Amino acid sequence: MIKLDYGNISVNKVGATHGLNLEQVFKDSEGRIRDIVSQMYAEKDQAGGWKRWLNLGYDQALADELNAYAQSVKGRFSDMVILGIGGSSLGGYALLRALLHPYWNQLSDAQRQGFPRYYFVENVDGDQINPLMEMLDPQRTLFVVISKSGTTAETMSAFMIAKDWLERKLPPEKVKEHIVAITDAKTGVLRPVADKEQYQTFEVPDDVGGRFSVFCAVGLLPAVLCGVSLAEIQNGIRDLDKVLQNPDLQQNPAAQGALIQYSLYERDKRISVFMPYSFRLASVSDWYVQLWAESLGKKTDLQGNTVHVGPTPVRAVGVTDQHSQVQLFNEGPFDKVFTFVSVGKPAQDIQIPANQFSDIEDLNYLNGKPMSQLMQAEFDSTRASITANQRPNMTLHLPQVDAYHVAQLLYLLEVQTAIAGALMGIDPFDQPGVELAKKYTYALMGRKGYENLVAEARGEKSAIGV
Repeated sequence: MIKLDYGNISVNKVGATHGLNLEQVFKDSEGRIRDIVSQMYAEKDQAGGWKRWLNLGYDQALADELNAYAQSVKGRFSDMVILGIGGSSLGGYALLRALLHPYWNQLSDAQRQGFPRYYFVENVDGDQINPLMEMLDPQRTLFVVISKSGTTAETMSAFMIAKDWLERKLPPEKVKEHIVAITDAKTGVLRPVADKEQYQTFEVPDDVGGRFSVFCAVGLLPAVLCGVSLAEIQNGIRDLDKVLQNPDLQQNPAAQGALIQYSLYERDKRISVFMPYSFRLASVSDWYVQLWAESLGKKTDLQGNTVHVGPTPVRAVGVTDQHSQVQLFNEGPFDKVFTFVSVGKPAQDIQIPANQFSDIEDLNYLNGKPMSQLMQAEFDSTRASITANQRPNMTLHLPQVDAYHVAQLLYLLEVQTAIAGALMGIDPFDQPGVELAKKYTYALMGRKGYENLVAEARGEKSAIGV
């Protein structure tokens, strides 16, 4: 399974100023970690606790429902458009980028074996929406609208445009066949609309927040519609979950990662860099940024004290960012902790030709070498340079990029985030800072009930104390 190597966090590798005495840190925190992990899993079915995402890997009924729907529509749609934002978009996109052909949308229908191309509309920019609609065939396009509340302005505005487009292009009785809604089971604005219009619907379960929703229909429906194996995803989660439920710090990699990040945050390592060495995992970095930032960046702790805490996540991708950010990483401020992701076996490899530039000494060392060897050398050298410059770092080792192991990577990061939140004494499942901005948007757009916030939203009135 996925493994965590935290050796380069220790004082032996990066020095006492920037490293941790891991043996002492683990010893001092064993009891606290035991309580946090035990309590978290004990509360996974508790209403209002927002921990039911811990159950998603075991939801066989959902997998069966999604597989049945995917089979029923296979071959009917050449294009799938996912309308969502944040947690309703990033997880599904990370799965598809990781698990499908890197140039999936450029493949022919035959090469895709009848599965659709995919597009994510996660912005309100006409430069994204208009050109996409111009190239789609309404007869062959499926829209998946994802919003638990149905009031997400970005998602619902895009949905209104898509619905109008379908209604102008298709017979009235056919429109519903081209729309799937993923929303709350009973409440919200989208649920009654979907029921009235008779759309195919799937639920966002109670007590599952957006950034922890990748393993419900939010992330799994786009995946299964493109042929990804839900069985492999769930098997990966279930196998890893046996390890992560263990409250013994010495045996739990998610708890180890959370404790290390928290301990270094307390020592002013306030930036968390996430850097996979894989083209396929590039979008996992984007997903991680939301997971870490929205979960851990909080104004108040659980006792209501003002604390203004939260590590800042930074996205990076190897080897690309060796020529972008690594100069800063190696010689800039000592304010970062690094999480690398290495992949043992690439999905595809290619050998550098042995007959190119053989007469040029500065290039012939590459001749005949597989690209995977170069990738591994780049990773090893970057990690070594980061360590030599006394920058604490750890590595998640992924045997290969497939549904089983990518699911483990995402699930481990979810559990790590929840444990880190508990260590920081904050609620990792709310997002009040996001909600205030949403209210200001409602006010500026003229939504009824938010008129009193217009002046604040325009900057005409101080918002101090809000």
